[in-house]
Amino acid sequence: MPMGVLKCPIMPSYLFPLKDRREIAEGTMAFWFDTSGTDFSFKPGQYANFEFADAPNSNPDDNSHVFSLASSPHHKDSVMIAVRMRDSSAFKAALSKAPLGTKLKVSRPLGKFLLHEDPSKPAVFLAGGIGITPFLSIVGWHTHHKSPHRIRLFYSNRTPASTAFLQELSEWEKQNPNFQLIPTVTDVDDPQWKHEQGFLDEEMIRKYVSDMDQAIFYVVGPPAMVDAMDQLLQGMEIPKDRIRLEKFDGY
Repeated sequence: MPMGVLKCPIMPSYLFPLKDRREIAEGTMAFWFDTSGTDFSFKPGQYANFEFADAPNSNPDDNSHVFSLASSPHHKDSVMIAVRMRDSSAFKAALSKAPLGTKLKVSRPLGKFLLHEDPSKPAVFLAGGIGITPFLSIVGWHTHHKSPHRIRLFYSNRTPASTAFLQELSEWEKQNPNFQLIPTVTDVDDPQWKHEQGFLDEEMIRKYVSDMDQAIFYVVGPPAMVDAMDQLLQGMEIPKDRIRLEKFDGY
C-alpha cells in the first residue's frame, strides 16, 4: 500500500464483482472488477481500498488492502489493480483463489499523486517493480486523450520476465509521440532483451533527460528504492519541490 496511508477502516462506497484475473508477469497478477452501471470515477494516479464483502479471513486486517488503480479512467466498465504475489499476504492469497463474481467493497478513490497540470514542464517517472501501477494509469489516460505532456518513464525490474505491462507500454510509446519508455533490468536472463541494463543511476537518467532544469520527477516503488532515488535526485541538485515520491509498502 502507499506509505503514509493509515491502515484503518475506509467507508466503502461501491460493491464490485471480480470480473477477471490473470498472471501478467512472473510473480505478478492483475485483477479486473466490473464497474459497469455505476458512477465510479477516479483520476489517474489515485488509489482505493479493497475489502472482501464476505470476509474469508478471521483477522480483519487480512480482509482489506489499499491498491493503486492501474487502469486508465477512460475505461468506464471496469477497474484494474496489479499485485506482486511473491511473499503473498493473506488478502492477496484469498483474492487469487476467489471465484469470479466474488464481490469486494471498494472505497471512493483517494490520493494526490497526480501529474502536474502545466504541459510545458516535462515529467520524468522513475518506477521500480509494481510501482508501475499509478504510472500505467497516467500514461494510458494521457495517451488516450493525446495530451501534450512530455513524459519519460524509467521502469526498473529484476528480469525481463518480471517486467509487467511492457507490451502495453511499448504500444503506447508507438502511439504517443510525447511518451518515451526506458525499461531496464538488473539481471538479464533473455538474449532478446534490447533495452537498458543495470540499476537506475545518474548516468542513465542524464542519457535520456536533457531538460533536467525543467523536469518534474515522480518516483514510485518499494521504500528502499524510493529513498535511493530521492537521494540520487537530490545529489543531482534537483530541488525538492520538483521531486514527488510515493512508497509502496507490502504491495
